[in-house]
Amino acid sequence: MNLSMKWLSDFVKLKVEPREFSERMSLSGSKVEGWEIEGEEIKNVVVGKILSIEPHPDADKLVVCQIDVGESEPIQIVTGATNVFPGAIVPVAKDKSVLPGGKEIRKGKLRGVVSNGMLCSLGELGLTAHDFPYAIEDGIFIIEEDCQVGQDIRSAIGLDDTCVEFEITPNRPDCLSVIGLAREVAVTFGKNLTLHTPLVQHETGDIHDLLSVSVENAQLCQRYVAKMVKNIKIKPSPRWMRERLRASGVRPINNIVDITNYVMLEYGQPMHAFDYQYVKGGKIVVRNAKVGESIMTLDGTQRSLSPEMLVICDEEKPSAVAGVMGGEYSGIMDDTNTIVFESACFSGTSIRTTARKLGMRTESSARFEKGLDSETCIPAVLRACELVEMLGAGEVVGGMIDVDHAAYQPTRITLNPEWINRFIGIDVSREEMVSILEQLDCKVDGDTIIAPSFRKDLEHKADIAEEVARFHGYDKIPTTAIRGAAQGALTDYQKFERTILDTLLAQGCYEISTYSFISPKYYDKIRLPADSPLRKSVVILNPLGEDTSVMRTIVIPSMMEILSKNYNNRNAAASLFEMANEYIPVEGQELPDENPVITIGQYGSSYDFFTLKGVVENLLSVLGAENLSVEAESAIPYYHPGRCARIFSGSVELGTIGEIHPQVAENYGIGVKVYVARLSCNALFEVRCNEKEYHPLPKFPATTRDLALLCDDELPVQSIEKAIRVGAGKLLERIDLFDIYKGQQIPDGKKSVAYNITMRSADRTLNDEDVEKAMGKILKNLSDLGAAIRE
Repeated sequence: MNLSMKWLSDFVKLKVEPREFSERMSLSGSKVEGWEIEGEEIKNVVVGKILSIEPHPDADKLVVCQIDVGESEPIQIVTGATNVFPGAIVPVAKDKSVLPGGKEIRKGKLRGVVSNGMLCSLGELGLTAHDFPYAIEDGIFIIEEDCQVGQDIRSAIGLDDTCVEFEITPNRPDCLSVIGLAREVAVTFGKNLTLHTPLVQHETGDIHDLLSVSVENAQLCQRYVAKMVKNIKIKPSPRWMRERLRASGVRPINNIVDITNYVMLEYGQPMHAFDYQYVKGGKIVVRNAKVGESIMTLDGTQRSLSPEMLVICDEEKPSAVAGVMGGEYSGIMDDTNTIVFESACFSGTSIRTTARKLGMRTESSARFEKGLDSETCIPAVLRACELVEMLGAGEVVGGMIDVDHAAYQPTRITLNPEWINRFIGIDVSREEMVSILEQLDCKVDGDTIIAPSFRKDLEHKADIAEEVARFHGYDKIPTTAIRGAAQGALTDYQKFERTILDTLLAQGCYEISTYSFISPKYYDKIRLPADSPLRKSVVILNPLGEDTSVMRTIVIPSMMEILSKNYNNRNAAASLFEMANEYIPVEGQELPDENPVITIGQYGSSYDFFTLKGVVENLLSVLGAENLSVEAESAIPYYHPGRCARIFSGSVELGTIGEIHPQVAENYGIGVKVYVARLSCNALFEVRCNEKEYHPLPKFPATTRDLALLCDDELPVQSIEKAIRVGAGKLLERIDLFDIYKGQQIPDGKKSVAYNITMRSADRTLNDEDVEKAMGKILKNLSDLGAAIRE
């Protein structure tokens, strides 16, 4: 919101420098983004009067002017302008002057004749014909304003306002107006606020004889107020109105359009003026658009409407998109004779949705979508009619149509000074609190605060405390230490997550974070079959692009992308991990299941399958997972078919580990072997064991046996170890594989594996009978697997 300081002076008399004004307003809660002084760049440009014009002796298209600039002697300026004449009042940029954009003007010679400056056009002063409609844009600016020769041009043409830019938060739509900000200024600086009550002096006829209004959707249109003006005279607005609109960032157009914009800026209430001759049947209907309807808006674009959009119609067709923009024939034309002023209150959510779908966010929609005050509709339309009379723009028709479905009830809040002081940590008297609230237009009746209609953000006692704090002064609130005991604590799952992160970081892995949305092409890069259920993804309705259009169902592509970037950036090795979600659609369920997983990825000469397996096993050991087993897997498309396995804890599958398929690595431009593990966080959380069981040092000696076996080459070592553990039972303390041999003296298709088995009893020394009995069970189990003692 841009605030004109000249406009502000209508409501609050204030003399303060822009910096101090901005600092104090920001401190009281109205954040200032910056300020701009109009025409600040313009230096040494004054009002001049042309005394005489003579032809240039050596140039047919140049003339030599003698100009009175309020000094003892006239100055001479050479110009090629054709619209100048003796007696004309013009802007004169004298020697060593500066124009907008930093352009410097110096005296010099034009075709041998001295020129002590330059006559300025509108454009050279940073203005347009909208600012001064009587001037021409392609010639010298002939000033018709009441000014003095020698006067600084900025003050002469009103180019000396200061405009302050405020950042208005969504909960304060009342501050999207000059009056709203003036109220904040008055309380901040302790000044009186002078408000004006709009008054229409003369009215003729009755609007009800010419117009009817019906609202079919009272939920989306809470209030609709209409007044009419006849015998319209379209002409430029007066200079004071054009200046204020320009300072506020709005281009002046004509008196009627400018009035609606002026009221919008002053009251924060968007308005629209309909040309009555295009209101067919003299009826205004506020309804939802029908299927297939469209409208040509004022910007000349044909727009398709949908049933959830609110439109303003006559008895035949839509005339405007409610709260956003008028239709082609709803604007003010040169032949407009009678207009209908609309001042309404529409649902903010509906306006935002409509503006977004149509791709046309306007000053009007930006205000409506924040939620406006329905009680402002009538004062705003009366102010518009008052300005019509002031500007001589037409005759106001008597009466007013007011369709009110808002059912406004003021908010009542209990005033509790003790609680406010305790809550903020200050000591403010009840009298000061009441004074602050009353300056904000709140009514205080005993211990009850009645909030004004435009302050919808005041709902609870904490809101009242905020108002007291910001106007008492945030800088006056003493600094205190935090009191009370912290009640927060990590949940079991949060502790579990931190354990995983700490363990992987301790093993030299680096954490990464990737986007949850990916390209559908990623599934091709990891060789997912066309009928894979993992290709069924949640599609994003408004994606940033094709590369981020679906929610991932598997995290492997994201890990591969980061490994690929590292490899192609010439990093010789990488060990990365990520804890992230996979999004699995569920039929009949609105939202997908979010499955958290841990992904670990490695490449480089120091990493292989067993390195990654060791990282995973250490993680599982820290988490306390027991009964671990590994099963070979060859059917996962993104893994090497002979170098992949599934990991189990008992019967619970924890995840997969393996070497990435060479074709997948090639798809990602990686020229070395890549190893990736994917573990389910839910499964890990299920099998974790937080309770650590400690055993005393053994009191009795251990017995060891070496066992060399001959078995099929395809028999997994894990199966052999399982057979040994089952056979030894509780006596088994440790089993170590110390040799695997294939070669001479070993038949083809066979291998030799050797184990060292340690057995111990916690309550006695084992004898030979105990050990032989256990070994007999072990050998029987091994025999069932096809493994025998190597001779």
